[in-house]
Amino acid sequence: MLTTERGVVEEWLSEFKTLPEASITSYAAGLKEKTSLVSALYEVIQEHQSELLEPVCHQFFEFYRSKEKNLRTFTLQFLPELIWCYLSLSTSRDLQSSGCIEALLLSIYNLCVSKSGFPDPDVGWCCLGSVKTNLPEIMDEQGHSKLLSFTIPSLSKPSVFHEPSSIGSMALTEGALSQHGLARVVYSGPHPQREMLTAQNRFEVLSFLLLCYNSALNFMPAPSIRSLCHMSSRLCVCGYPRQHARKYIGVKNRIPVSSEFMVQLLTGIYYSFYNGEWDAARRALDDVLYRAQLELFPEPLLVANAIKASLPQGAIKGTKEGTKCIQVEIAPTSSRISRNAVTSMSIRGHRWKRNEQNDTSIDSSDPGNLVIPEISVTNVSGDRIGNGERVKSLTENDAQHIQAMQDICAEARAEGKPEIRRQKSTLQI
Repeated sequence: MLTTERGVVEEWLSEFKTLPEASITSYAAGLKEKTSLVSALYEVIQEHQSELLEPVCHQFFEFYRSKEKNLRTFTLQFLPELIWCYLSLSTSRDLQSSGCIEALLLSIYNLCVSKSGFPDPDVGWCCLGSVKTNLPEIMDEQGHSKLLSFTIPSLSKPSVFHEPSSIGSMALTEGALSQHGLARVVYSGPHPQREMLTAQNRFEVLSFLLLCYNSALNFMPAPSIRSLCHMSSRLCVCGYPRQHARKYIGVKNRIPVSSEFMVQLLTGIYYSFYNGEWDAARRALDDVLYRAQLELFPEPLLVANAIKASLPQGAIKGTKEGTKCIQVEIAPTSSRISRNAVTSMSIRGHRWKRNEQNDTSIDSSDPGNLVIPEISVTNVSGDRIGNGERVKSLTENDAQHIQAMQDICAEARAEGKPEIRRQKSTLQI
């Protein structure tokens, strides 16, 4: 670690301790602009033997238990790198180096599952605290465990992606009527508080932490999203033949992962595709799919293949701050349906428009001057056509024109207007 980076981190550690209460809001708003500080903190986390790692983790904990949303978001952006360091150190059984990182992850988890309210200033490091946050909380105001619910979208109800009328009418069977208006709800929890991380509850805690991270993805800077993609790739290929192709050095042991944890990884990867990290997200998606195939996990396989099938052919240009558009094939509404098809309704509409235009001229004109349309039964050369050939020669448009003229004559007789008669042409022999 360079001396300049070390000085930046030490200044950051001492600045917050001497900061007055009235200046915390402005200080939190300006943290995201300090790119040199962010890169220096990544260096501290990656150096497991750094003496600054423990005070940095303690500072992250103080930020997360704060009432300022920007301070909690600043801590969450380092969560993917912290998870990778913890899992890699746990695999190598370096408990001394991973102790402060494990305490930070466990403290953030317990802050999320604690009851709502303002933080207690007496809550110590790696103890249960309470914080009022917009992130997923799994305890109600009385401190009881509650379930997190999610309603699965239904094709029978409109959304920004489809309209039920364009899908087609469903058969009104007894089973369809019994399911009408019902919504499928998925529940998660209850999530208990944890005093320590073990091999049994490790990925339950880490999956929930990634859920908190994914809920704030829109506020994450580009380095954090890139770190999530790199962490996903390294976790899924370490100890497997693909590690040599990716040229990842360091950890050579296989790191166990759970199905739920991989689904949370895919959620962040899918967001990365459309927010300036196409290449890193594509590599991470391939590695997660590779690991899911080896582990035979159905949920990650389903989600990864669905993401892969929905991606466009080429990379999406732009950055996270820029404006991007996602092309979605939307079923045409009634206004977009082509009107070229000739139906009985279109013939009536054409007839009504023509009658409205000609009503005045017909009333004022002389019946003797009416133009009588002629329908020829002969071809251009004047040769006689057989009955069978004449029927075949009438196109669909001619038949529609004849039907329209018959309707006009019927209406004219009903309204007392001059009747339009057809004149048959005769063939002189």
